[in-house]
Amino acid sequence: MEIVAKIIILTFNDAEEKAVEEAIAALADMIPLEAIQPPHSPMLIFPGLEIRPHQRRVLKGGADISLTRLEYGALCYLAASPGRVFTKAQIFEAVWSMESDSCQSSVTNVIYNLRKKIEPDSQNPTYIKTVLGMGYKFASGE
Repeated sequence: MEIVAKIIILTFNDAEEKAVEEAIAALADMIPLEAIQPPHSPMLIFPGLEIRPHQRRVLKGGADISLTRLEYGALCYLAASPGRVFTKAQIFEAVWSMESDSCQSSVTNVIYNLRKKIEPDSQNPTYIKTVLGMGYKFASGE
């Protein structure tokens, strides 16, 4: 017996909620639907910085910060384990989703750009600290 399943993933803002509910109701009349809630990712809140993984948003002082996919991935990876030191290879493999051969400059560039966007002073970082000879760690910002 062959089982065929199709998955539709919808994302919407609060203003679109009514339209989405109507669309789902119309589809439910024609085909059986099962709503699946994604695993809840708690917000990561630090002084002056808020990361909302369920919305893929980063706020600095309450204002949205635009990050690239790699910047966002690196930030979430580090911020999920404050105080833990990660090597550049670990960050590369987690964020780029590939083996690291020569990842040093890629990670360094992403961290440099990320610091320019989220740090109060990118030359004296509050959140993403360099651990000499090791890699990077996320500090709580205090």
